[in-house]
Amino acid sequence: MIRSLHVKDFTVFSEAELVFGEHLNVFVGENGTGKTHALKLAYSLLATSSEEGRRRLAAPATPTEAALQVRLADKLVSVFRPEALGRLTRRQQGRERCDVRMTCANEAWDISFGFSAQSKSDVTITTLPTEWVDTTPVYLPTRELLTIYPGFVSVYENHYLEFDETWRDTCLLLGAPLKKGGKEKRVRELLGPLEEAMGGSIELDKNGRFYFRDGSGRTEMPLVAEGLRKLGMLARLIATGALLDKGCLFWDEPETNLNPRIIKKVASSVVDLSLGGIQVFIATHSPFLLREIEMLLAARGREVDARFFGLHLSDAGVAVQQGPSVDDMGAIAALDEELDQSDRF
Repeated sequence: MIRSLHVKDFTVFSEAELVFGEHLNVFVGENGTGKTHALKLAYSLLATSSEEGRRRLAAPATPTEAALQVRLADKLVSVFRPEALGRLTRRQQGRERCDVRMTCANEAWDISFGFSAQSKSDVTITTLPTEWVDTTPVYLPTRELLTIYPGFVSVYENHYLEFDETWRDTCLLLGAPLKKGGKEKRVRELLGPLEEAMGGSIELDKNGRFYFRDGSGRTEMPLVAEGLRKLGMLARLIATGALLDKGCLFWDEPETNLNPRIIKKVASSVVDLSLGGIQVFIATHSPFLLREIEMLLAARGREVDARFFGLHLSDAGVAVQQGPSVDDMGAIAALDEELDQSDRF
């Protein structure tokens, strides 16, 4: 879906051209190198267009500059949570403007825009898309959301909360009805390994709460291990069909609170989703997850079009090394530290 993302003076990036793989994209870097920022930026662009396209009565049939300027600025502020939009520009003397360009396989979705460091809530559109994005992107944050789901969307819509809007967006998708029809077989294929890893399944009760069901009955979600709850989010989104139609999945640190046995299942599910028509973007600190993905890709041959991005701190801003192999990312700090610890041990 997304072919490339070019950013200039955006947060920690001085200038970067990210060229994505059709199936899988993996970001690795130390804290503060912009992994999450890259995912959130791409997500915000797709989500803005997708949300406007679904508002058939309120939105124009095709994108207009006036509508997109307001909605895009609002989405960026809601997702990143700066005090003002201009705070997303790279904060360095002489840097007064940020520019972003996204290109897609469907050129009608291409967009480019910019804003100044003084901007509070408006962007300048330089390339206007000619069609709304017709699929819904999915963003999975580092924290699981099944336990906070009851009433969260209602509270979020009616009160000011310091949670970024990806939490609200994902809760809406988690509450969607289960998928039925022609794709039910595909749902079972993807759900099977996940439910085996969890030892049960996820249910949404009519009282608006999620439960975990296994052979001994059902358990309230707060009593379930956090790692299993996180895996349960992925299972639920597959069951509702949110991760069946062609679209994008952005997953920030999928390895958080998961043991290695379950991380292996996550890696396999991520690769399977990417081959099923979902373009997957993940940011990770885990050498274990990275190795699992690398072994899965080696076993699949050239079947998976993947790209790996190494983000590295430098005096001129974050430098990006990228390519189709893990070796193209440059030095991986997490892996180096793990090897050093093994030597010391």
